[in-house]
Amino acid sequence: MARDTRRHLWRDIRVQLPFLAWLVVLWMLLWAQFTVLSFLTGLVVAIFVTRVFRLPTVALSGRINLWYAALFVVQFLFAVLRGALSVTVQVFDFRRQPGTAIIAVPLRYADDLVMTHVAVVSSLIPGSLVVDTDRDRQILYLHVIGVRDLDDVEKQRAGVLRWERRVVRALGDPAQYRALKADERAGVGATKGGAR
Repeated sequence: MARDTRRHLWRDIRVQLPFLAWLVVLWMLLWAQFTVLSFLTGLVVAIFVTRVFRLPTVALSGRINLWYAALFVVQFLFAVLRGALSVTVQVFDFRRQPGTAIIAVPLRYADDLVMTHVAVVSSLIPGSLVVDTDRDRQILYLHVIGVRDLDDVEKQRAGVLRWERRVVRALGDPAQYRALKADERAGVGATKGGAR
């Protein structure tokens, strides 16, 4: 009986480990500190949150493409830098106010996990913030700045869909990845969010 309990505990830890790691990374990004202290406090907070606020275990896709994951991180860092520069230019452009809009972005391949990743990435890039989600219809609603016309709105929407494709390439489940590749071969990606 004790052996079964121990085995169950180790299985839970193994399943929850990626979530703990992700919570620690989010904690460090939140405080913009990549130090040993921020790692340790993030680990304590992650363990506390997962132990106190028990949620049903979310099944991971079981697929991580290291090349696309590394590419995703580099693209994300450049997007954060570009977004920060763009927002700074808009703030100090006294000739005109930056336009704002709330846009709906229907995702194509999202389950709960992919939708969460896309929402977090979209909110961390300066200039956009997820204000609502429709889980049943897989729609993200974002508040964005720097839009002046419908073309700018479509560019913002295409940017979010591009992040969705990047997330699916990096860690989407095999069915999502196959659907993405099939759409790319059929040319659907070009009409649903522009270039990769």
